[in-house]
Amino acid sequence: IFFRYLNLKEHRMNRCLGFLLATIWLSTGWAAADTYDFPIDNKFLATVVGTPPEYRAELPDRIPLKRRSIDIFEDREAPEAVWFDEKLRYSQALQEGPAPLVFLIAGTGASYNGAKNVNMARAFYQAGFHVVSISSPTSMNFIVAASRSGVPGHAVEDAEDIYRVMEHIWGTLQDKIEVTDFYVTGYSLGGFNAAFVTWLDEKKQTFNFRKALLINPPVRLYSSISLLDRMLENIPGGIDNFPQFYDRLVEQLTRVYKNSDSVDIGEDFLFQAVEAVNPDNEELAALIGVSFRVSSANMAYTSDLMTDAGYIKPENVTMRKNSSTFAFSKVAHRLGFTDFYHVYFYPYHKEKDPSLTRDKLIESMSLTSIEDYLRSAEKIEVMHNVDDIILEPGEIDFFPNVFGDRARIYPRGGHCGNMDFRDNVAHMVNVFRQ
Repeated sequence: IFFRYLNLKEHRMNRCLGFLLATIWLSTGWAAADTYDFPIDNKFLATVVGTPPEYRAELPDRIPLKRRSIDIFEDREAPEAVWFDEKLRYSQALQEGPAPLVFLIAGTGASYNGAKNVNMARAFYQAGFHVVSISSPTSMNFIVAASRSGVPGHAVEDAEDIYRVMEHIWGTLQDKIEVTDFYVTGYSLGGFNAAFVTWLDEKKQTFNFRKALLINPPVRLYSSISLLDRMLENIPGGIDNFPQFYDRLVEQLTRVYKNSDSVDIGEDFLFQAVEAVNPDNEELAALIGVSFRVSSANMAYTSDLMTDAGYIKPENVTMRKNSSTFAFSKVAHRLGFTDFYHVYFYPYHKEKDPSLTRDKLIESMSLTSIEDYLRSAEKIEVMHNVDDIILEPGEIDFFPNVFGDRARIYPRGGHCGNMDFRDNVAHMVNVFRQ
């Protein structure tokens, strides 16, 4: 989350962001509270800082991870202001011999080479998989280069865009490597996307995925984005005081950095920073909310550029390479995910289908819309946390109810905070080894 404040391009800690179990869960699929030693009980702190270094899985420092780019729509010309995003960027790490291939889908607004995707790539490559990492369909590069509509957020349309990307990438690889099976996984929104990609693959059968793993997915996108928007209410004085909140944070981080022995702004620095700043729960929630607000602003502004809808910038105003975005940035950061939904996203889809209601669209952006498929799809498994901050009260029950013993529910970890924990990484890999 702190990386977003420092605007480190292409190195955003995915905004994958406690309640403790009242009893020791004994039913199959629930991780027993007394045997799970992830060390952070606070769901907000776990979401922000992730897994302490000494508790992380042992992974190789380096794998042959190569960055690549590809044309998805060869006849598409990107708006001048985002000319650098005309090709879709992704990464791959390939084994020397025959191996299964796993596609990794990043979370909300995150890049293919964000920290969580890179760590998953290291884990799966070490386990003997070919790995292909893909950015979120809500990321700026994906919207420009790979979204057919330029309006991300629709569960089925996003899945179709991701699937098209996977097919194009596979087209570049199929004569170079031998693949024994295909797998797909993703975290946060990427986990949600993976469910619909697997559902779509049942029809298209390009990959016939052997297994899919959903990591910390939302149940209903609208519920989750509403929760994240409301976290900004934790900024002292409200959203109007965001500049002061931001400036104070940067000042504190700069002080920690100057006193640090390391010049690398990585996960270890993040732990030092949080220890020094010592934010309370309200400040942690505000950090998470602002991080997702940055994702929302980037998504909305980029989509508006692609469609010229007049949501953030006036219609027919052409942005050039050197055009100032300051005024539009101020507008974009005042608008949340729910604003995007009601003012831009819903009217866009309503125009295509006049019978569409807001409630119907909300329901279509939910795992409940494919619940019957998820119940029967033995190939799909879930890894989640009881105290995940993007779930409404009671929503965690959806996963054991629908997936049964295909759901591994941990007692703590916040939103994706335990993804690098040794037990979680071991389970992640073992799902695809079965």
